[in-house]
Amino acid sequence: MTQVTDHGGGVRSIKVPIPDNPLGTTLVHVVDTDRGPVLIDTGWDDPTSWDTLTAGLTACGIAVAEVHGVVITHHHPDHHGLSGKVREASGAWIAMHALDTAIVRRTRENRPERWFAFMMDKLVASGAPEEHVALLREARTTRLSTGLPAFAPALPDREIVPGELLDLAGRRLRAIWTPGHTPGHVCLHLEETHPAGLPGHGRLFSGDHLLPRITPHIGLYEDPDDATVADPLGDYLDALERVGRLNPAEVLPAHQHAFTDAPGRVRELLAHHEERLAGLLSLLSTPLTAWQLAERMEWNRPWEQIPFISRNIAVSEAEAHVRRLVKMGRAESVAGSDPVTYVAL
Repeated sequence: MTQVTDHGGGVRSIKVPIPDNPLGTTLVHVVDTDRGPVLIDTGWDDPTSWDTLTAGLTACGIAVAEVHGVVITHHHPDHHGLSGKVREASGAWIAMHALDTAIVRRTRENRPERWFAFMMDKLVASGAPEEHVALLREARTTRLSTGLPAFAPALPDREIVPGELLDLAGRRLRAIWTPGHTPGHVCLHLEETHPAGLPGHGRLFSGDHLLPRITPHIGLYEDPDDATVADPLGDYLDALERVGRLNPAEVLPAHQHAFTDAPGRVRELLAHHEERLAGLLSLLSTPLTAWQLAERMEWNRPWEQIPFISRNIAVSEAEAHVRRLVKMGRAESVAGSDPVTYVAL
């Protein structure tokens, strides 16, 4: 059943399913403007998701052909996946931060074998065992031999500029750059009085940056063409504090449900990551590779039960945390180690 929530003040949300994913749904927000409805995110590119999105729009009294624009919080497929179909059906523009647009462009242009080689090199460098790397090698062989089509997400045609108001007639929606989950993730601050009169400063469409009950994945930014040593967790923590200072009356995230007390949720997340960093320091009393660190970290299930793809994500998250410790001067890489090991200072 299509689930639509009216948040008041010309803002509604549609629960769009994500196939085979524990998150369950993406909340696609519909914002009325003087030039027509604008979507914030679109959901996963899947027939059931598309049917749910269009049915939700119909329930809002909107035909998909009437959509004026699409604002994407970040490039992940559960947010950007249906953008191309929406544009084909309506002629809507698509807006995204330049850093995430660059990722979309690379995804469209790079050959699959390049991505496979890049990911295998990263796994080897992290200390992944041969039996794990072999699974990726087998997937590469299957992919290249069967000639499966390359993933080609829609290329945005407008840029979201941090700090500036988006061009939405009759609305004040300001872009807030919140990197960490992706390099170009943005939150969107609706600088208008809350329709129910809740105390605080407007409403915040928070994408995956600020969620009510879970923490977003913070891993390394993946770019075969960029050797910059980024600090995604540091980016995320800094952006969390900026969002907390906004003190919005209500947060409208891309998953789960709307909530209040953004500063309180920010404090919880800052404390969570500080506790996790402290736990990693304890583990690094002896030198460990990123893979060994991930094996020993606490996850939502034992390491033996974590599937292949999720292990890759876990290792990336372990690397992002240890990189934060290195930047803070609380850990260092062991000179000459191969694969690289890290130790607490």
